[in-house]
Amino acid sequence: MRETQSDLEHVDAVVVGAGFAGLYQLYRLLEQGMKVRGFEAGQGVGGTWYWNRYPGARVDSQGYIYQYWFSDELLTEWNWSERFPAQAETERYLNHVCDKFGLRQHITFGTRVTAAHFDDATRRWTVSTNTGERLSTQFLVMNTGGLSAPLKPPFQGHETFGGVTCHTSRWPKEGIDLRGKRVAVIGTGATGIQVIQTIADQVAQMTVFQRTANYTIPMRNPKYSDADHAALRAQYPFLKERVRKTFVGFDFDFEERAYADLPAEERQRIMQEAWDDGSLKFWVGTFREGFFDPAVSEELSEFVRQRIRARVKDPGVAEKLLPRDYGFGTRRVPLETNYYEAFNRDNVRLVDLNEDPIEHIDEAGIKTRSAHHPFDVIIYATGFDAGTGALSRIDVRGRGGASLKDLWSKGIRTTMGLQVHGFPNMFMTMAPFSPAAAFCNVPTCTDQQVGWISDAIAHVRARSARTIEPTAETEDKWLAHHDEVSRNTLVARTNRSWYTGANVEGKERRLLGYVGGVGAYRDLCDSVRARGFEGFAVT
Repeated sequence: MRETQSDLEHVDAVVVGAGFAGLYQLYRLLEQGMKVRGFEAGQGVGGTWYWNRYPGARVDSQGYIYQYWFSDELLTEWNWSERFPAQAETERYLNHVCDKFGLRQHITFGTRVTAAHFDDATRRWTVSTNTGERLSTQFLVMNTGGLSAPLKPPFQGHETFGGVTCHTSRWPKEGIDLRGKRVAVIGTGATGIQVIQTIADQVAQMTVFQRTANYTIPMRNPKYSDADHAALRAQYPFLKERVRKTFVGFDFDFEERAYADLPAEERQRIMQEAWDDGSLKFWVGTFREGFFDPAVSEELSEFVRQRIRARVKDPGVAEKLLPRDYGFGTRRVPLETNYYEAFNRDNVRLVDLNEDPIEHIDEAGIKTRSAHHPFDVIIYATGFDAGTGALSRIDVRGRGGASLKDLWSKGIRTTMGLQVHGFPNMFMTMAPFSPAAAFCNVPTCTDQQVGWISDAIAHVRARSARTIEPTAETEDKWLAHHDEVSRNTLVARTNRSWYTGANVEGKERRLLGYVGGVGAYRDLCDSVRARGFEGFAVT
């Protein structure tokens, strides 16, 4: 028998994902009195902070800005234990939010949305899950995360390894016993760095396989006292407004004075002060010219290289850990704690894959060009298909049955990273061509994007309309603006970066994150909203 609309569960909205964005989106739509179903592939809330429970997993935005701002009561009752909370504390926070606002009853856990098809006749979405549920919904909000689609190990024979293997983003809740084991860590991005520095003193031997050396910043992570909590709480009204206006949604911003106007001693003082802060301030709190001017970028880069050299005893190893083919801040900048000191240990070895590439993996270990390395455990810190990966793994079909995956395979398109022309009533957070895709403190952009989406849905409902979507002209204009802003940056020219999709074979090379700044992006979105969602067809 042919399925009809009457056979489906009807809801006003489906919210996919229960991380920072998904929980807040669910809250905002329930606040409007809508009938909403949430779906989450994990067995609990948290998104990134549910899946990424590898050793050393930790936030690298300060906890006092890595939180929700929508509830003064929530701000009053929650206290972060330290400046940069660990995974478990962030997961507890999100569970607390979920239960405080009664969201859990609206979420179906352990359930993955597999397909979402727009029906041209009814102008509704049919959503299917891996458990066999099928729903009809007017609105569909995809909060699938920007870094949530892990890449499969790109090495021949990886499935034949006889020991324990794990991608960092799928670390088991019960953990993995690494004591006394021979361990390989493949990848030295933000995640790999946190793993390496954490397990170095636990394992018998560790071999780190590095493709691209990273610039890092030493984390300063004090514990908080009651007095600290009171002082921070007094700052919340200021911080709430401050983060909405800065370049990446932190409580600090670029140096206001031009680099060229400052004497060398003052530049050094500014850099050292930002470095000593032990946060990402050195990245986005010094000179904005570092994103555009190769000479400024080199000065920042050499400042960091000097500090790396000073911490690694073996000069040969130190040189391998120094980035040379790109400038500081043009790839993801991790914070670290004693990362470089790990390479001073007798039980830690570094393999530069540019000199000695992996040929294959077998039952016993990893074969590089020069040697065979036996292991008990292989940890893959090999990254994600950023921005597009999670959505492309769902069979999303818009008007006329057009496939989102096929569309993006020809060229990634969005309007402000919030909607795509041809996919009415489908909204996204942390999608390509918004700051949230790469250059934003996540809760800051979550606050802004979820707010805009909620207001767009309310706009449609207030007019008893059926759909909203950007016009083709609006989308073209946004993409042209995005490309114009990114074209002259050093970030857009950096190879081997998930910022540009260069870590995924066959993916379009294009800067995924909007680099006009969080404050400017918010103003642009607010302007569209203030003009009655000008450039969006409401029918």
